[in-house]
Amino acid sequence: MDTMTITKAGGALCGALLIFLLGAWAAEGLYHVGGGHGDDHAMGYEIEVAEAGAAAAEVEAEPEVPFEEVYVNASADAGEGLWRQCSACHKLEAGANGTGPYLHGVVGRDKGAAEGYSYSDTLATMEGDWTPENLSGFLADPKGYAPGTKMAYRGMRDIEDRANLIAYLATIGG
Repeated sequence: MDTMTITKAGGALCGALLIFLLGAWAAEGLYHVGGGHGDDHAMGYEIEVAEAGAAAAEVEAEPEVPFEEVYVNASADAGEGLWRQCSACHKLEAGANGTGPYLHGVVGRDKGAAEGYSYSDTLATMEGDWTPENLSGFLADPKGYAPGTKMAYRGMRDIEDRANLIAYLATIGG
């Protein structure tokens, strides 16, 4: 191998690198969606619709049925299917705590009273029992019902689902 061959190989490597760099620059120019003018303006268009605010107000104005009325017609069988998402953190066996407290006999039990579970200060000091109404409020918005709770669940919005789940829990150790 002589120096001319090494020089040619080095030149070919530099040429290939230059082609790749120019290709990347061209692709960035073709596919980059930013304006490059300070990038302080929004990308896209805002379309104002006058009826959207009125339609949203109509949807929000619909009154929610009281939980007590929904709970009367709740199905424990339907609640058993909803239990799966709770079973990741809770157990149904008495005294078997998981990430969350056991839920055996939870309906009617004092708040913060699961043996062997270390509750957050909020739930440990909260007065009252876990009535179906209290459980519904907690399941709808755990952080809003008991600020500082350890429960990392965002909440169950559907009132029928909450009623069915609580009806199922009421059959466990009640």
